[in-house]
Formats: sequence, structure tokens, C-alpha cells
Amino acid sequence: MSKTFIPEGYKSPLSLYETQDAIGLIKRSFEDKLALALNLKRISAPLFVDPDTGLNDDLNGVERPVSFDILETKKDAQVVHSLAKWKRMALYQYGFPAGEGLYTDMNAIRRDEEMTNLHSVYVDQWDWEKVITPETRNKEYLKETVKAIVSAIVDTCDKITKVYPSIPVKLSKEVRFITTQELEDMYPDKTPKEREDAYLKKHKTAFIMEIGDLLKSGEKHDGRAPDYDDWKLNGDILFWNDVLGRAYEVSSMGIRVDPKSLDEQLTKAGCDERRAFPFHKMLLEGKLPLTMGGGIGQSRVCMLLLGKAHIGEVQVSIWDNKTKKICKDAGVSLL
Repeated sequence: MSKTFIPEGYKSPLSLYETQDAIGLIKRSFEDKLALALNLKRISAPLFVDPDTGLNDDLNGVERPVSFDILETKKDAQVVHSLAKWKRMALYQYGFPAGEGLYTDMNAIRRDEEMTNLHSVYVDQWDWEKVITPETRNKEYLKETVKAIVSAIVDTCDKITKVYPSIPVKLSKEVRFITTQELEDMYPDKTPKEREDAYLKKHKTAFIMEIGDLLKSGEKHDGRAPDYDDWKLNGDILFWNDVLGRAYEVSSMGIRVDPKSLDEQLTKAGCDERRAFPFHKMLLEGKLPLTMGGGIGQSRVCMLLLGKAHIGEVQVSIWDNKTKKICKDAGVSLL
């Protein structure tokens, strides 16, 4: 059921024509800034994978992948949820050295997503992954990388608002780092999303760290698959969104599991059967490089930087009738 809402008095600062031009400018500008900041090379990526490889991202473990059969192979394929694990295998196969990485356009179908201002069944991300060393597999390097990504986003925002002065968006490069447990301790009577809203309203830009494991309350801040991020070395980048009046996630990222953390997290998550997949075997045997990586929402970034109220204003998708009516009544054009 749709959870769409349009803020009272909202009007897009750009026409449909200007919006399309601005989206292109954002994507070209940000890709260049991201690649330079993190030392990344652009590569091609799959839309679908063989489910028997274990390379598909399982997200929270409950989302249903879109599957289809291939006539020639007589086997099923799965549309990717994201490329979290595929990228690490690609770094291994392509022989990327430490300190270098890759980025790519990732397109996915997540048919179980709720339809909200921020969520669609169509997902587009800049997926990136980078080889690191044992010496850089730590929180300090993670924080440095977060700051570099935030700077690339804010610099892109500044460029867009110079071209289109009618866009009333200002973002802060000053990143606050806080763990999910610290958030729970700070706001024990709030839900995880309410905690993020309260914190971001005050601090504007933040990296919420350590997502996936149980908090002292016995609850999780949010779900994370056990086989890509190390739950002690990951997090989400969020900005305060003035248009929607809420915390706004643009990226989920982190340092990836090593053999030790993968072993622990598979058991904690009750996913020991995954140890039989080729990807997981190689990782547990220490054959894959140490990496860090993440996904940065393309439509999310465009929506934020262009001051839009609904993700359907910057991407083409399919919407339920309630969402379409709410947007039409508010004068919001869905692409």
C-alpha cells in the first residue's frame, strides 16, 4: 500500500525539460568526482546472475528476487538485487591491485519494495568496490572514504545549484559519525527511523555506523545480509532533506567481511547453508581480496539535489493507483 505524501505547498523548482537536463548533468558530474576521489575505474556489470553461484545480494533475506528461465541453458536466472558480492569477485578476476577499485551502473528490480516517496520497484545505483589492505581495514579508513563520498555529493550539489539557481538545496560536508547503539542509547523510546530523523534534523549530515547486529534492546537498527558488509565496519550515509523534513539515506556501504567475520555472521544469521556456494567457499578460504564498497542511489541523489518530493519525478517506474492520484492531485508529474 502506498505511503506517498506530498508536502503542503510543494512545487518542483524545475520543469520536466529542465529536470531531464539536470539529471544528466548530475550523473556525469558525480561519476567523475566519485571515480577521482576513490580511484575507481568504470566497468560493465550484469543485470542478472546464476542463483547457484551465491552472487546475488540477499538484502534482508526476505525479499523475493525476480527469476526467469533461459531457453538455451535450461536454467533460471535472477535479476540482481545489488552487486555487493559480484563486485568483489570481479576485483579478484580482473586483478585489481590494492588502492584501486571499480564502479558501475547497477539496475535492479525489487518487487517487494513499499511504494513511498523514496522507494520504487526499480532501483538504480552507482555500485562501487575497492581493494584494501589489512592495514586499511579499519574504522579510520572507512570514515575517510565516507568523507570523500560526501564531498563529491556536496560539490555536485553546488555545481547544479549554480546552473539552476531556483533549486533551494544546501548540503553540509561536515559528517557526524555515530553508531546505531549510540543512537538507541540517545533515543531509547524512538524507532530506528525516528532516531535517524531526530539526529539528522540537528546535525544535517551523518554516517550511521554498525548496522546488522542486534542492539542491547534485542532489536536490529536495520537488516543487513551477513555475507558482504562486516557489521562492525559498515553504515549508511544520510543527509537532512528539507523538502520532506526527514533523514534521507543516499548510500549503504562498508568494509566487507573477511573470513572471520563471515564465519561469525553466517552463524548469527542462521545462514550456514551459504557456506556451500562457490563465492562463500572462496571467501572463507581467504582467496578473495579484502575490499570495501557500497551502493549510492542514483535516483536518490538526483531527487535530493534537485529538491524533488517524490522519486518518481526523477525515474521512470510503475506506481499503484493511490500513488498516482496523490501526485496528480498535488500537481506532481511522475515520469
